[in-house]
Amino acid sequence: MSAATRVLVLNSGSSSLKYRLLDMTDGRPLAGGLVERIGEEGSRLVHQPLRGEPREQCRPFPDHATALKAVGEELRTDGQGLDSPGLAAVAHRVVHGGTRFTEPTLITDEVLKEVRALTPLAPLHNPANTTGIEVARALRPDLPQVAVFDTAFHATLPPAAATYAVDRATADRYGVRRYGFHGTSHQYVSRRTAALLGRDPAEVNVIVLHLGNGASASAVAGGVCVETSMGLTPLEGLVMGTRSGDLDPAVVFHLHRVGGLSMEAVDDLLNRRSGLLGLCGDNDMREVERRRGEGDADARLAFEVYIHRLRKYIGAYCAVLGRVDALAFTAGVGEHSAAVRAAATAGLEGLGIVVDEALNGLPPGGPRLISPAHSRVAVAVVPTDEEFEIARQAFALVRRTAG
Repeated sequence: MSAATRVLVLNSGSSSLKYRLLDMTDGRPLAGGLVERIGEEGSRLVHQPLRGEPREQCRPFPDHATALKAVGEELRTDGQGLDSPGLAAVAHRVVHGGTRFTEPTLITDEVLKEVRALTPLAPLHNPANTTGIEVARALRPDLPQVAVFDTAFHATLPPAAATYAVDRATADRYGVRRYGFHGTSHQYVSRRTAALLGRDPAEVNVIVLHLGNGASASAVAGGVCVETSMGLTPLEGLVMGTRSGDLDPAVVFHLHRVGGLSMEAVDDLLNRRSGLLGLCGDNDMREVERRRGEGDADARLAFEVYIHRLRKYIGAYCAVLGRVDALAFTAGVGEHSAAVRAAATAGLEGLGIVVDEALNGLPPGGPRLISPAHSRVAVAVVPTDEEFEIARQAFALVRRTAG
């Protein structure tokens, strides 16, 4: 078996390239960074080595190939470039795997073709993801390249949870069903929450609340996802920074027929100009909380709508799971906003959910419990690590296939 133990994780966006290099002997991050505004004015690379200050390149990055080559140069400066014999694989985050890809997958020409075919389900994400794959394969054609899909963890949804009540022939023809997203985060956090409790994930039922600019909830029974809030696209579910989350589908028809909005305008409205931004003009929860504290009525309403939706999902997922062992908050808002955690759980003592005010108010840190010692449901704050989860899955696949 190869002694190579490092995995480079790439998250390729339409005009960005995020990356992290990890040593999988202990999961330690060795370096990471971001190339932003690729193909635009003001493009730059910010590289953070394991030790030392960040390094920055402010120069044109006309395409992803140029960007990845520059990343390789930065890593080579640290003694761990793309040509390093210690590199075991490149792992790629791919947003949508449809029903075809439900686990980490070694990338071949045929796999890449099938990922491209899923573009109608993720038109903003999959094309960018495939670009990153193509560039990395061209630079290191000899190295295993692994796709890890955001939707994969939710592939275990039972039919009753995954199926929309629309005409079956139409749904099957166009792939209309619940797929769910943020899967690597939900998988990591649910497993890490079980470890925090000192229990096997197979024994623990967890509700995970991934609360960032994009937000989603999941119900995980014994390590298996049985329900999630996002659906065919990441628009469904919780109130988010700029996305509306749940709403009556007839709102779309109403805006089109009565308001005269085009389908493109409605799409833009619901995905980019709704959520917290649409309610109060700010999509940053820190600003919403600051304005709410100053008595701003719009910010107060935005916060209350956000919390109301969260509480509905917590209650619903308690019903789905039957027994809940833990409720875990993660991602930017979930990890940093004590006010959101307190409001989302207030009055849920009847469900066994109680938060200790002092524990909840502690500064952000590692995984920790914020519920009283003998609470029936453990309430946890668990920082997510999607890059580690992607690397873990990719490295395990490479080791298996290497024999």
